[in-house]
Order: sequence, then structure tokens, then C-alpha cells
Amino acid sequence: MSRPLRIGLTGGIASGKTAVSDRFAELGATVIDTDVIARQVVASGQPALAEIRAAFGDDVFNDDGALDRGAMRQLVFADDASRKQLEAILHPKIQAETLRQARAAVGPYTIVVVPLLAGSPLREHVDRVLVVDCDEETQIRRLLARDDGSEEQARRILAAQASRDERLAIADDVIENNASLAALDEQVSAFHDRYLALANLPVSQR
Repeated sequence: MSRPLRIGLTGGIASGKTAVSDRFAELGATVIDTDVIARQVVASGQPALAEIRAAFGDDVFNDDGALDRGAMRQLVFADDASRKQLEAILHPKIQAETLRQARAAVGPYTIVVVPLLAGSPLREHVDRVLVVDCDEETQIRRLLARDDGSEEQARRILAAQASRDERLAIADDVIENNASLAALDEQVSAFHDRYLALANLPVSQR
């Protein structure tokens, strides 16, 4: 049975995954973003919230009962056991919803954005892996400009993710994002053309 070509888009934090996926969306690709799904599964009324409260207590919740994402992020990136506990709650739910959306996707190809693809079972459900790559110092600079945190915290976040070498080791395709937005646009456009061509091949040849 034919289905859209699936491209797993990954990269370290602040590497530019959203900038890349937005450009693919503008070119007509279906984009499934696991970060968006992660926010949906902890929305008000979702079962994951009760599991998180049971595991971590009230300190990671706001007064209105919503998850305090800043407090949760600070906790899990300071403690590996807490991070793994949260992942055990969220990852199966995120994966199930991601696959549901992937099965419903239409069009020649689908971009599936998975920040931690190197260690995710979702890797088995994509045809190719596209890595958005940049050097670590650029990541840290962007992260500090984007978030209200310290350099120490930024480096802890990077250390908790797959390394740059690990990401590149699983890459079929790489976008370099150390330069200008114009350079980024050019690379995305080239891969768009390539994926349209690959989408015409049988699944077994992709």
C-alpha cells in the first residue's frame, strides 16, 4: 500500500528545527511536530496531568492547575531520574498520537519533527532522517537569546540530549544552519525537490 514519504526531522535544541519545518510547510509539506503534540498531551483535562502530579507533586503546577513548564524543565534537566520518569509518562502518548497523525497524512511527503529521534522508536517509522545541524556554541547563543536561563542550564540541556555526532550518525540528509536564513531557504528548497522525486518511488526504494 502506498503512503506519503516520511522524513524524520531532528536536531539539537535551538538548532533551527522549527525554522526548517516552517519552510517545508510553506512549500506544501504536511508537518507533524512532536513538540506541539507534547504540549497537547499535557493540556487541561488530559490524563497525563494526573500522572505527572502523582509523580512530581504540586510544585510543577501553576495555581490554575496547568503544568508549569518552566519548573518542570528546570527539574528534569537537573536530575536524570526525574527526566526519565517524565519521559516514561509522556513518550508513549506522544508516539501514539504522532503515528495516528502520520497514518492520516496526505500529500507526497510528511515531515515528522522529533527532537530526540536518535533514541526514539519513531525512527523505525520514517523513511529518511534529516538532521538540522549547527555547532554547539551557536546552539547555546540561540538558547540564551530565546529562553530566560543561564549558560550552565543551557549546557545541561545540551548534555541531556543526543550528541551532535550521534545525530549525524543517523542522518540520511543534513541541513547546515550556521549561516543566513537565505542559505537555509536554499537548502530546504533543494530537499523539497528531492523529496518530491523520492515520493514517486515505491516505499521499499526510498
